[in-house]
Amino acid sequence: MQKTPKRNKQLSASYEEPTVSPPDKKKRENQDDFVELLPPEVCFQIFSELDIQSLCNAAMTCKSWNHAIENNDCLWRNHCLTVRAVCQREIDYDRRNGYSWKITLLRNYWKSKVKQEWLSGKYSNIHSRSSLPEKSMYPMDVDTWGEILEAELER
Repeated sequence: MQKTPKRNKQLSASYEEPTVSPPDKKKRENQDDFVELLPPEVCFQIFSELDIQSLCNAAMTCKSWNHAIENNDCLWRNHCLTVRAVCQREIDYDRRNGYSWKITLLRNYWKSKVKQEWLSGKYSNIHSRSSLPEKSMYPMDVDTWGEILEAELER
């Protein structure tokens, strides 16, 4: 019997055969995913508790969560109706033109934030453009700026 040099024994001792996952590994992983386990109504209830940013983040978590969130128009509808309080004309216009609730929300979310700040008078006493916060401006149509200017004139 031939002896192997000492350093070869060390190399062979540190080498391990790759482990083969058991065939039911995917099944075990799915057991950790509540979207795969629970009825869609329960998943909807859970996701409906999330704010818009958390909902968008959850949609990027994994394929099953993305599928559950992206394909549930009611989740986006609830948030969109909240934004509608500030951007009624814009939301109604997008819905009449066939945009989904999700797209309508994405098109109007930041606009509603900026519009709400302007309408609440947050920028009434700004003396120069440099005094405006970074996210104070957002592309808005003429009618939206008209609403803002009317509110300023009434102050």
